Amino acid sequence: MLKLGFLSSRNGSSFRAILEAIDAGVLEAEARLLVSNNRKSGALEFAQARGVPHLCIPTERDPAAADLALRDALAGAGAELVVLSGYLRKLGPATLARYHNRIINIHPGLLPEFGGEGMYGRRVHEAVIAAGAPLSGATIHLVDEEYDRGPVLERRELALEPGETVDSLEARITTLEPLFFVETLTAIAAGDLVLP
Repeated sequence: MLKLGFLSSRNGSSFRAILEAIDAGVLEAEARLLVSNNRKSGALEFAQARGVPHLCIPTERDPAAADLALRDALAGAGAELVVLSGYLRKLGPATLARYHNRIINIHPGLLPEFGGEGMYGRRVHEAVIAAGAPLSGATIHLVDEEYDRGPVLERRELALEPGETVDSLEARITTLEPLFFVETLTAIAAGDLVLP
Protein backbone atom coordinates (compact mmCIF):
# COMPACT_ATOMS: atom_id res chain seq x y z
CA MET A 1 0.00 0.00 0.00
CA LEU A 2 1.33 3.43 -0.95
CA LYS A 3 1.80 5.85 1.94
CA LEU A 4 1.34 9.25 0.35
CA GLY A 5 2.25 12.77 1.35
CA PHE A 6 0.81 15.63 -0.68
CA LEU A 7 2.02 19.18 -1.34
CA SER A 8 -0.37 21.77 -2.72
CA SER A 9 -0.41 25.55 -2.99
CA ARG A 10 -3.92 26.03 -4.29
CA ASN A 11 -6.99 23.89 -4.93
CA GLY A 12 -5.26 20.50 -5.14
CA SER A 13 -7.41 18.95 -7.88
CA SER A 14 -5.12 15.92 -8.22
CA PHE A 15 -5.06 15.51 -4.42
CA ARG A 16 -8.86 15.47 -4.43
CA ALA A 17 -9.04 12.92 -7.27
CA ILE A 18 -6.47 10.67 -5.61
CA LEU A 19 -8.35 10.80 -2.30
CA GLU A 20 -11.58 9.88 -4.07
CA ALA A 21 -9.82 6.94 -5.77
CA ILE A 22 -8.53 5.74 -2.38
CA ASP A 23 -12.01 6.01 -0.86
CA ALA A 24 -13.53 4.14 -3.82
CA GLY A 25 -11.02 1.30 -3.45
CA VAL A 26 -9.52 2.01 -6.87
CA LEU A 27 -6.11 2.95 -5.46
CA GLU A 28 -4.42 1.02 -2.67
CA ALA A 29 -2.94 3.92 -0.75
CA GLU A 30 -3.17 6.01 2.40
CA ALA A 31 -3.14 9.80 2.52
CA ARG A 32 -0.73 10.41 5.39
CA LEU A 33 -0.38 14.20 5.20
CA LEU A 34 -1.17 17.25 3.09
CA VAL A 35 1.13 20.27 3.38
CA SER A 36 0.49 23.67 1.83
CA ASN A 37 2.61 26.81 1.79
CA ASN A 38 -0.61 28.85 1.53
CA ARG A 39 -2.93 29.22 4.55
CA LYS A 40 -5.86 29.98 2.22
CA SER A 41 -5.34 26.91 0.07
CA GLY A 42 -8.49 25.07 -0.96
CA ALA A 43 -6.53 21.83 -0.58
CA LEU A 44 -6.06 22.53 3.16
CA GLU A 45 -9.80 23.04 3.58
CA PHE A 46 -10.52 19.85 1.67
CA ALA A 47 -8.02 17.86 3.76
CA GLN A 48 -9.61 19.16 6.95
CA ALA A 49 -13.10 18.27 5.74
CA ARG A 50 -11.94 14.75 4.80
CA GLY A 51 -10.00 14.13 8.02
CA VAL A 52 -6.59 14.02 6.35
CA PRO A 53 -3.76 15.32 8.59
CA HIS A 54 -2.68 18.69 7.24
CA LEU A 55 -0.53 21.70 8.00
CA CYS A 56 0.74 24.92 6.51
CA ILE A 57 4.48 25.51 6.17
CA PRO A 58 5.10 28.97 4.69
CA THR A 59 8.31 29.16 2.67
CA GLU A 60 8.81 32.89 2.09
CA ARG A 61 10.58 34.05 5.26
CA ASP A 62 13.04 31.24 5.84
CA PRO A 63 13.22 28.73 2.99
CA ALA A 64 15.93 26.63 4.68
CA ALA A 65 13.92 26.22 7.89
CA ALA A 66 10.77 25.50 5.84
CA ASP A 67 12.67 22.80 3.93
CA LEU A 68 13.69 21.06 7.18
CA ALA A 69 10.18 21.41 8.59
CA LEU A 70 8.68 19.92 5.42
CA ARG A 71 11.09 16.99 5.39
CA ASP A 72 10.44 16.26 9.05
CA ALA A 73 6.65 16.59 8.73
CA LEU A 74 6.49 14.18 5.79
CA ALA A 75 8.84 11.68 7.43
CA GLY A 76 7.03 11.97 10.76
CA ALA A 77 3.72 11.19 9.04
CA GLY A 78 5.22 8.07 7.50
CA ALA A 79 4.92 9.31 3.92
CA GLU A 80 6.95 7.16 1.56
CA LEU A 81 5.97 8.83 -1.70
CA VAL A 82 5.28 12.56 -2.12
CA VAL A 83 2.75 13.81 -4.67
CA LEU A 84 2.83 17.43 -5.85
CA SER A 85 -0.64 18.75 -6.62
CA GLY A 86 -0.13 22.29 -7.83
CA TYR A 87 2.72 23.03 -5.41
CA LEU A 88 4.25 26.28 -6.62
CA ARG A 89 7.50 26.29 -4.67
CA LYS A 90 10.87 24.76 -5.46
CA LEU A 91 11.73 22.01 -2.99
CA GLY A 92 14.82 22.37 -0.83
CA PRO A 93 17.81 20.04 -0.54
CA ALA A 94 16.75 18.36 2.72
CA THR A 95 13.38 17.27 1.34
CA LEU A 96 14.88 16.28 -2.01
CA ALA A 97 17.57 14.18 -0.33
CA ARG A 98 15.16 12.43 2.04
CA TYR A 99 12.74 11.66 -0.81
CA HIS A 100 15.17 11.11 -3.68
CA ASN A 101 13.23 9.62 -6.63
CA ARG A 102 10.11 9.49 -4.44
CA ILE A 103 8.57 12.87 -5.30
CA ILE A 104 6.14 12.87 -8.22
CA ASN A 105 4.76 15.84 -10.13
CA ILE A 106 2.34 16.24 -13.01
CA HIS A 107 3.18 18.89 -15.58
CA PRO A 108 0.47 20.32 -17.89
CA GLY A 109 2.54 19.86 -21.03
CA LEU A 110 5.00 17.53 -22.70
CA LEU A 111 8.46 17.45 -21.19
CA PRO A 112 11.17 18.37 -21.82
CA GLU A 113 9.86 20.57 -24.65
CA PHE A 114 7.52 22.75 -22.60
CA GLY A 115 9.05 22.83 -19.13
CA GLY A 116 11.53 24.70 -17.00
CA GLU A 117 11.48 27.65 -14.66
CA GLY A 118 8.38 29.81 -15.04
CA MET A 119 6.60 27.19 -17.16
CA TYR A 120 3.51 26.25 -15.20
CA GLY A 121 -0.26 26.39 -15.62
CA ARG A 122 -1.55 28.65 -18.35
CA ARG A 123 1.96 29.70 -19.41
CA VAL A 124 2.58 26.17 -20.72
CA HIS A 125 -0.55 26.24 -22.88
CA GLU A 126 0.34 29.71 -24.18
CA ALA A 127 3.79 28.43 -25.20
CA VAL A 128 2.32 25.37 -26.94
CA ILE A 129 -0.13 27.49 -28.95
CA ALA A 130 2.55 30.09 -29.78
CA ALA A 131 4.90 27.35 -31.02
CA GLY A 132 2.23 25.89 -33.29
CA ALA A 133 2.90 22.47 -31.77
CA PRO A 134 0.71 19.65 -33.10
CA LEU A 135 0.63 17.90 -29.71
CA SER A 136 0.36 18.74 -26.07
CA GLY A 137 -0.55 16.60 -23.09
CA ALA A 138 0.60 15.94 -19.57
CA THR A 139 3.78 14.47 -18.14
CA ILE A 140 4.28 12.74 -14.81
CA HIS A 141 7.87 12.94 -13.68
CA LEU A 142 10.12 12.58 -10.68
CA VAL A 143 11.17 15.82 -9.03
CA ASP A 144 14.80 16.85 -8.60
CA GLU A 145 16.60 20.14 -7.97
CA GLU A 146 15.81 21.54 -11.43
CA TYR A 147 12.33 22.57 -12.58
CA ASP A 148 10.73 19.85 -14.73
CA ARG A 149 14.00 18.01 -15.37
CA GLY A 150 13.53 14.83 -13.30
CA PRO A 151 13.06 11.47 -15.06
CA VAL A 152 9.78 11.11 -16.96
CA LEU A 153 7.55 8.28 -15.71
CA GLU A 154 4.56 8.62 -18.04
CA ARG A 155 3.28 10.96 -20.78
CA ARG A 156 -0.22 11.38 -22.18
CA GLU A 157 -0.35 13.07 -25.56
CA LEU A 158 -3.25 15.09 -26.86
CA ALA A 159 -3.53 16.27 -30.48
CA LEU A 160 -4.35 19.94 -30.83
CA GLU A 161 -7.65 20.55 -32.57
CA PRO A 162 -8.21 23.04 -35.40
CA GLY A 163 -8.77 26.48 -33.88
CA GLU A 164 -7.40 25.35 -30.50
CA THR A 165 -7.07 28.25 -28.07
CA VAL A 166 -5.19 28.62 -24.82
CA ASP A 167 -8.51 28.37 -22.97
CA SER A 168 -9.70 25.23 -24.74
CA LEU A 169 -6.31 23.53 -24.40
CA GLU A 170 -6.12 24.42 -20.71
CA ALA A 171 -9.60 22.95 -20.14
CA ARG A 172 -8.74 19.71 -21.95
CA ILE A 173 -5.47 19.21 -20.08
CA THR A 174 -7.04 20.10 -16.72
CA THR A 175 -9.69 17.44 -17.33
CA LEU A 176 -7.08 14.83 -18.27
CA GLU A 177 -4.67 15.32 -15.35
CA PRO A 178 -6.44 13.91 -12.25
CA LEU A 179 -7.35 10.52 -13.76
CA PHE A 180 -3.89 10.26 -15.36
CA PHE A 181 -2.32 10.80 -11.92
CA VAL A 182 -4.60 8.16 -10.34
CA GLU A 183 -3.79 5.64 -13.09
CA THR A 184 -0.06 6.23 -12.70
CA LEU A 185 -0.18 5.81 -8.92
CA THR A 186 -2.28 2.66 -9.37
CA ALA A 187 0.43 1.27 -11.66
CA ILE A 188 3.09 2.09 -9.04
CA ALA A 189 1.03 0.47 -6.26
CA ALA A 190 0.55 -2.68 -8.38
CA GLY A 191 4.26 -2.89 -9.20
CA ASP A 192 3.61 -2.36 -12.92
CA LEU A 193 5.56 0.90 -12.86
CA VAL A 194 8.76 0.69 -10.87
CA LEU A 195 10.46 3.83 -9.62
CA PRO A 196 14.24 3.97 -10.04
